[in-house]
Formats: sequence, structure tokens, C-alpha cells
Amino acid sequence: MERDYCLGIDTSCYTTSIACVSKQGIVFSERTMLSVPFGQRGLRQSDGLFQHTRQLAPLVEHLFENVDRRRIGAICVSSKPIDEQNSYMPVFLAGYMTARSIAASMGVPLIETAHQNGHFRAALVGNEDLAENCVYGLHISGGTTDLLKIRLNRLAPYQIDFLGTSTDLHAGQFVDRVGVALGLPFPAGKHLEEMAVKAETKNLKIASSVSDTNCSFSGAETAAIRMIQSGNGKNEIAYAVYDCLARTITKLLKNAEDKNGSLPVLICGGVASSALLREMLLQKCRQELHFGKKELSADNAVGVAYIGLDRREQWSY
Repeated sequence: MERDYCLGIDTSCYTTSIACVSKQGIVFSERTMLSVPFGQRGLRQSDGLFQHTRQLAPLVEHLFENVDRRRIGAICVSSKPIDEQNSYMPVFLAGYMTARSIAASMGVPLIETAHQNGHFRAALVGNEDLAENCVYGLHISGGTTDLLKIRLNRLAPYQIDFLGTSTDLHAGQFVDRVGVALGLPFPAGKHLEEMAVKAETKNLKIASSVSDTNCSFSGAETAAIRMIQSGNGKNEIAYAVYDCLARTITKLLKNAEDKNGSLPVLICGGVASSALLREMLLQKCRQELHFGKKELSADNAVGVAYIGLDRREQWSY
């Protein structure tokens, strides 16, 4: 029997996920969110690591109940947040140790990648025409607001040039902190977007802060909290948050293009799953924008599994 499946595992700051893919598509994908107490704005790494450890076992059991393990030819795992030598977060140890154990017990290769690379690879599902191209990659999530120049190689690690980031809060932190202040559960993105689309007026403005290809959201958060304290409408504040995000991203991409030339833009990450933000960006940006599938934008192991599948020539038994 051909070993044509690749198993992917990803244990990010707020999601435990496992997936299996083949050349024909996604064979299995399942994820479980970590639990954050109501009113809190996140988890300590130690708490996240503990929850991943508890959640991985049932996910692996469910995988093997639905997937023929004899067809799994490799395991790919996100062992660090981004593709840099000293990149590290404790939560990724849970996925790495699980993947290493499965690979050793099955006698198949273990392939390591970065969580961020998994996001960009997942965004290529439906955007296959961008494969092997050079793009601007924008990763916007609770832990990342990175603007990169990426050569999307299928058969080798991506060639990445770092262009800019947020100097304080990330895009997802901005969304979550304002959402929690409005009484929403964490993560707040889905709920805040539901409020934003109900806004009756769109006059509230939160100033965006962009310097070259870097941005800042701490001032935007302070402005939003003042709006809440002043009694402005909750829906209108929610809309102002997304409007601020869209204007910030538009400026970042314009500055990158002015400095480095025109390239297609591939946008990924949990914040990018927002239909409202996508609509705003398509209206405001002059660049050629590409988004990953909504269901694959938030943290998941599908992109990680595809990276392993792309490198099939590395598989050996």
C-alpha cells in the first residue's frame, strides 16, 4: 500500500489541531480551541501547554479511527512560531513531542516547520497559481502582524525577507482587547465582527499608526476604550476597529510597494478570516490581493500537513 498521506500537527497559542492530507486533498482535519476564562484576554504559555497535552490524545485517537495509518508516509509539525533560528514558544513543544513519538512508532520521517509557514501554505489552497511565486505575505493574528516578502517554494523551505511588523499590540490583540472590554468572550473576533456589521452609522474613526512598513495598535486600543467609556454605540465602535485595521493594512501594503515594487499579496491568519475586513481591504487596496479560504485562515494543521506533503522527496523508510 502506498504511503501517500502526510499527517500534520500544530499546537499554537489557542488551538490544538491535527490534519492529514494527500495529493487529492484534505483527508482529515480537526481542531479544538483552548479554554480561556470569561473576561480574560489570553492564557499563560504554561496553561496553554497543559491544555494542549490534554487535548492532543483524543484528537490523535479520532484521527486513527478515521484514517488508514498504513498510508501515512510522514509527520510534519510546527515546532516554532516563525521561521527564524531562535524562534521559540513552549506551546509548540506539545505538538512536537507528540509528532516525534508518532513518527518514531510508525517508522516514518519527521519534518519540522514553522507555524507561520503553515498559515501561508494553507492560504495557497485555492490560490495554487501563486505557488513558486514571490509575494508579499501578510500574517495577521493574535500573535503576529508580520509583513514579509516570500518565495513560496514547494520543495524547500520558503525564502523569507522580513519587511515589517507591529511594534506593540498585534492586530488580533487589538480586536480581542476591545472585544473583551465590550463584554465579549475571548477570542472576540467573530463576535466583534457580528456587532460591526450591525453598525447604523460609520462616522467613528480610530487613527491608524503606520511608520514605513511597521505599525502600532496600542494607541488605537486606547482610543477605542475611551469611546466605550464615553458611551458610544457598541456596534459603531466595533465597526471603527475594523475600519482602523483596514486603513492600517492599506498603508502598510502601499509603503511596501513603493519601497520594494509591485507583487501579489497573500493574506493569512485568524484576523484575515473576517469577511468584513476582506471587503474593506478589497475596496481600499490597489494591490492584487489573495486570501486563504476562510475555514483555513485561523490556526489549523492543514498547511503544516501540506508542507510535509510538498517535501515528499525527503521521505525515506
